Amino acid sequence: MAISIINSIVSWVLKKRIHQIELFLKYPNEVQSELLMQLIRSAQDTVVGRKYDFKSITNYKTFSERVPVSTYEELEPLITRTRHGEQNVFWNSTIKYFAKSSGTTNAKSKFIPVSSEALEDNHYKAGKDMLCLYLNNNEDSQLFTGKSLRLGGSKQLYEDNNTYFGDLSAILIDNLPFWAEFSSTPSNKVSLMSEWDSKIKAIIEETRNENVTSFAGVPSWMLVLLNNLLETTGKNNLLEIWPNLELYMHGGVAFDPYREQYKKLIPSADFKYYEIYNASEGFFALQDQNYSNELLLMLDYGIFYEFIPMDTFGTLEQRVIPLAEVELYKNYAIIITTNSGLWRYMVGDTVRFTSINPYRIKVTGRTKHHINVFGEELMIENTDTAIAKCCEICNAEVIEYTVAPVFMDCKSKGAHEWMIEFRKYPEDIEHFQRVLDETLQTLNSDYEAKRFNNMTLNPLIINVARQNLFYDWLKQQDKLGGQNKIPRLSNQREYLEQLKALV
Repeated sequence: MAISIINSIVSWVLKKRIHQIELFLKYPNEVQSELLMQLIRSAQDTVVGRKYDFKSITNYKTFSERVPVSTYEELEPLITRTRHGEQNVFWNSTIKYFAKSSGTTNAKSKFIPVSSEALEDNHYKAGKDMLCLYLNNNEDSQLFTGKSLRLGGSKQLYEDNNTYFGDLSAILIDNLPFWAEFSSTPSNKVSLMSEWDSKIKAIIEETRNENVTSFAGVPSWMLVLLNNLLETTGKNNLLEIWPNLELYMHGGVAFDPYREQYKKLIPSADFKYYEIYNASEGFFALQDQNYSNELLLMLDYGIFYEFIPMDTFGTLEQRVIPLAEVELYKNYAIIITTNSGLWRYMVGDTVRFTSINPYRIKVTGRTKHHINVFGEELMIENTDTAIAKCCEICNAEVIEYTVAPVFMDCKSKGAHEWMIEFRKYPEDIEHFQRVLDETLQTLNSDYEAKRFNNMTLNPLIINVARQNLFYDWLKQQDKLGGQNKIPRLSNQREYLEQLKALV
């Protein structure tokens, strides 16, 4: 009875936020404009604020003309100054934490500043909003009668010049209020374990006898944990271990390639999947509807959004537009200005708007993680969708994959070379290969044009990976667990050649 009362009270408190969400749904561009001016006023006396004379900026037009779009490499000198102890450089409050991320930049590691404002008004706010939206859509939820299993990064925080750096999840755990641990599992001690294999065993021991009602984490790594759990317990599916499971909150990588595997792990038509879109730089969007693959862009999280149409990206005609000017179904690179002092920062992700009233998006890939060696403009969204459809047609299951170009030479045309690790092998790999190629052509007209009569591209090539190849590659790179992801697409052959060497 007491647990049921707690569930009702927590649900009521969380759902009060709905009225604030409705405000930015009704006045999205006004909310964004006001937010931008708040950020500018907050930082007007910082090094960056004085450099660009923030005090005289009164509108978006002046801001966009005066402040340049920046990559991490261009901001790194300012970030390094703050990591060495200097404050008031790019943000007015003390920057104590830095989220360390390997990312996809030219730098070996990125150190993304995380302000106290970002922790409260972005990261924690997003976590509460995810639950708020879910509860608003599912009135009979019993989510808080049990615990949420979280699977985050694998490294603790490290101190340097009175600042701290580590995985974003470690920073979030380090700053959680004491009562938060009571509603989640495993313990903070286990969550922050560094050695991945030992951590998996410890999580299983701590969680197998808990009443887990939800779980949260990157689909690829969560799948590793859950399959290990079933193997350890000898159970057939997760509902035999946790009968009250009702929600999986996932993000970090596209879910489509893993969807069928999760359906087997959780054989319930009522089970809900809710997607989040976040990065070390912040939380950007949340799924706000049951059974949807669209994400609501959250406009009051201390982040001001701009976009670069991908058809001009990296060219002399490149242009940057505010949210009010985006169009449906076009690919855009995201630019953010944040309450951690990232000014017109290029995240590296690409999105497509599926709705503009309200603003809903789908993540389509990375500005650097696509293949455009031959003008084919192949995006991760294309390959993930094609893999999912192929598995359905060929009765197969894919664990991981990566794709690289086969460059043209004087004797042969180009091609795309795949490395695919299967959980369930197709009966006929050549049939799988044909279906994959044909599906990609239906999804991407540029790829189709280059494949027409083998004009530019020869048929794709598939290498069947040995079991655990991608896991071993990540282990070799010291990238097991957390937010680390397999690079799906690349314009170079570096990743593929490293994998082939491990075969």
